[in-house]
Amino acid sequence: MITVDQTLTGPEALLAATGHHPYARHALRRDRAAHGWRRDGTVAWLVAPEQGPAGAALGPAGPAVDLFAALLADGTLRPGRRLHLPGTSAEELAGRLTVDRVEQWEFRWTTAPPPPQPEEDRVVRLGTADHPALAALIEDSFPASMSRPGDPGIVDWYGIRDGDRLVACGADRSRGDIGFLAGLTVATDRRGRGLGAALTAGMTRALSARYDHVALGVYTDNVGAIRLYRRLGFTGTEPRTSVRLG
Repeated sequence: MITVDQTLTGPEALLAATGHHPYARHALRRDRAAHGWRRDGTVAWLVAPEQGPAGAALGPAGPAVDLFAALLADGTLRPGRRLHLPGTSAEELAGRLTVDRVEQWEFRWTTAPPPPQPEEDRVVRLGTADHPALAALIEDSFPASMSRPGDPGIVDWYGIRDGDRLVACGADRSRGDIGFLAGLTVATDRRGRGLGAALTAGMTRALSARYDHVALGVYTDNVGAIRLYRRLGFTGTEPRTSVRLG
């Protein structure tokens, strides 16, 4: 039996419980069902499989791990599903959740357009005709990317061309009322020339015209990218630990 302080039904109740935190605003869709709980200062929730990760939480990590461990034990959660936990150490997971994959990252956001960057005016919106060039660039320069042409979760693509060649690209994965940048990629032979800053700034400026918050995710060990994003105004930070249940 799961011991909780409060049961929360529906995205509106969950958003209110998190104080409309930017991460919750991005993760929870108002038009989709969600069910959650509050326990010891943590708010955790589950969503339908087609929405992505099975669940997520905001607040102290310990209660989140305990909640999801109880849900796994009673069969509500199944092995193989993914969770986005608050920043959680291996020690906090040991003996409580069995996982076969762990990723440490940060959800970062800004509430203002970035400072202008050199060559930012080269950033353009891409179309369906650009999908082959996008696929080739991503496969060559960022093969681990989960953002690919044809993904229904992608609203738009942006990029930078050098003549006829696409040399940088990024996906607009905005959802709900939070703008979201993903899959930011620069051709391997064009790195170190400021194209990453130009692409990020151009996309952020475009999304800032439509959203009061623009966010992105970055791995914790990607120090260079974190330094760049902080310089461009992404100073709001929420540590995340993504796990796949074993």
